[in-house]
Amino acid sequence: MKHTGVIAIVGRPNVGKSTIFNRLAGSRISIVEDTPGVTRDRIYAKGEWLGREFRVIDTGGIQLEDQPYQEEIRAQVSIAIEEADVIVMVCSGKTGLTDDDKYIAGLLQRSHKPVVLAVNKVDDNSRIASIYEFYALGLGDPIAVSGVHGIGIGDLLDACMKEIPEKEEEETQEGIRIAVIGEPNVGKSSLVNAILNEDRAIVADEQGTTRDAVDTPFRYDGKPFVIVDTAGIRKRGKVYESIEKYAVLRAMEAIERCDVALFVLDGELGIREQDKHVAGYASEAGKPVIIVVNKWDAVTKDEHTMATFTEEVRKQFVYLSYAPIVFVSALTHQRVNSILPMVEKVYENSTRRIATNVLNEVIADTQVTTPAPARNGKRFRIYYATQVSAQPPTFVFSCNDPKLLHFTYQRFLENQLRAAFDFEGTPIRIIARKKVSE
Repeated sequence: MKHTGVIAIVGRPNVGKSTIFNRLAGSRISIVEDTPGVTRDRIYAKGEWLGREFRVIDTGGIQLEDQPYQEEIRAQVSIAIEEADVIVMVCSGKTGLTDDDKYIAGLLQRSHKPVVLAVNKVDDNSRIASIYEFYALGLGDPIAVSGVHGIGIGDLLDACMKEIPEKEEEETQEGIRIAVIGEPNVGKSSLVNAILNEDRAIVADEQGTTRDAVDTPFRYDGKPFVIVDTAGIRKRGKVYESIEKYAVLRAMEAIERCDVALFVLDGELGIREQDKHVAGYASEAGKPVIIVVNKWDAVTKDEHTMATFTEEVRKQFVYLSYAPIVFVSALTHQRVNSILPMVEKVYENSTRRIATNVLNEVIADTQVTTPAPARNGKRFRIYYATQVSAQPPTFVFSCNDPKLLHFTYQRFLENQLRAAFDFEGTPIRIIARKKVSE
């Protein structure tokens, strides 16, 4: 998927960065509180403006005064600046120009990145004159905005888009695209190397780089694949080494461009909180997923270890219940040879199309044997079902009233579809629409 670029929002604490972030993203993703320092890590989201998609990064507040987490916040902001195509510096028209603002402006000028200056909390005309003092920052014309009321957000986005050249549509390489995702240090690069070193995998000489993820085309059993390694932030310095665990943006890019995601867990360390964020992106993107538990050779095992780990994965990643789990060791190549055949299988499942007559037979039988429970004296009823797309398989149910479809019955319908057809590894989308009266 093409997008225009990355916008990073920076500024001192409590100037309304997260409120503006939520405006740009079109949803309340960042926590908005009056307490300074609420946002410590970078938060990512997608936005769209006049048909152009972009990424937006929210960051923690930078300040001169030594406060808790300031070293981590500065490191996070440094990464956001590196990843951004354009930076929005947010100041407060309510409190006016501060030494912290001047300090941050200096940082941004040294980054040599385009900067758009937004003066927030200009909620009415009485504060419009307050923006002129911000010319002193040397960042160009300040734009008066109100994150709370949405004032000036369009002007802000227009200014950002002027700084981001539209990119040409990237050429897609032939073959099933595999994204290797997961936290740093779970062995993603080692797994990629192990897959490419399989006897039947022939790596192409050409290697292209799209954004920050390296695409490696190869052939396996005569079939073309492209593997995308998303490991590590490839930047210099201790700042990047110390917080590479936040390399979420690259994973999101790779997920959107892939056909199948290999979600890698560390079998030795177990499941960590950041794992859930990365897995959630793959689920939301509707991509087929294979859960790969790496470093299994290093785990002390008995006859219950694998079953116990599997149970924990299913418990922690309920939304990936459709994803097969494979236990491997990139180091010893144990079971690595099972990954690519599984990739082919789940990709095939994600592209599967079900004949309308067969689909309707399954739905009709399901409603006869297990009708939807009645709600307020009414019962959800499907008149006709059709598959409208694949990748992921998406089904539209023409029904009496979509509001009667409870999520538990929707999950039951999904399970019936999975029982009737092989959709292992791929999510399924179900859309209920009211039947149009003739």
